[in-house]
Amino acid sequence: MPKKNHAAAVAAAVPSSADLPDAPDLGDAPDLGGAPDLGAAPNGPVVTALAAASAPAIVVPAAAGASGDDVITLARRHLGEPYVLGARAPMRNAGWRGPWDCAEFVSWCVFQASGVLYGTEPRDDPVRADAFTGFWGQQARAGGHMISVQDAAGIPGAAVLRLPQTGKIGHIVLSDGRGGTVEAHSSARGVVADTLSGRRWDFGVLVPGLRYFRGEAVVVLDPPPALVLRLTSPPTRGALVQALQHVLADRGFAVGAVDGVFGPQTAHAVRAFQDSQGLVADGEAGPATLAALGLR
Repeated sequence: MPKKNHAAAVAAAVPSSADLPDAPDLGDAPDLGGAPDLGAAPNGPVVTALAAASAPAIVVPAAAGASGDDVITLARRHLGEPYVLGARAPMRNAGWRGPWDCAEFVSWCVFQASGVLYGTEPRDDPVRADAFTGFWGQQARAGGHMISVQDAAGIPGAAVLRLPQTGKIGHIVLSDGRGGTVEAHSSARGVVADTLSGRRWDFGVLVPGLRYFRGEAVVVLDPPPALVLRLTSPPTRGALVQALQHVLADRGFAVGAVDGVFGPQTAHAVRAFQDSQGLVADGEAGPATLAALGLR
């Protein structure tokens, strides 16, 4: 969200550049440590996410029996509403109908369905609360609320996120429990039902204070794209990066030196191009972005 000063949160939520090669393999579950046991329970005991380990997350009395199903049901009522990059959603306004951005949408749905304020700063004041994917990552890691993407795909209302790179915004969605999503996607599509398959994600999140059920169906996700040009350490360099830089520069997006190295300026140009085309503006050049540039 360009309007926000999120440098501190990004530093805490996102691995340092030296750590980027060790990000979770999306084909496998990350080491979940003390994450909750999500045993199959469509008709049995419910799963309640762990309590927050840092600042309190619950700021008003939670709705009795609030669950992930309540969150995804509420989210579906907002399909078709507009997306604006960096939009702010008033958490206490139950009648809000957009515009949304991805993190504000997820945090608002969670708060309205359950009374739990999560993925925001501050964490104890819904009037001033400002949501950000980086805050979601920071709070989930601090509290031990992370689960694998595969697990989240089968749990309605679980959040699934792609952590922001330094200075960028990332992306976050709600799982529908069947491999799909409800998400504030982009300026072209607004709030949509989409899929988790074939997209790069880092991990899922179960919000403390909510109950979750795992569905009976086995959810099989397609693997993420084999090639996504993004900020890495060491930086990615090659002919495709240079071609990307040439095309972006030809279209008026400032990439800095056309040197074949995917650095911060190139990532910024990618994000600006994505926003202009109604794509998810995360600064990562995957199949959709490369195709829009005529490179795939």
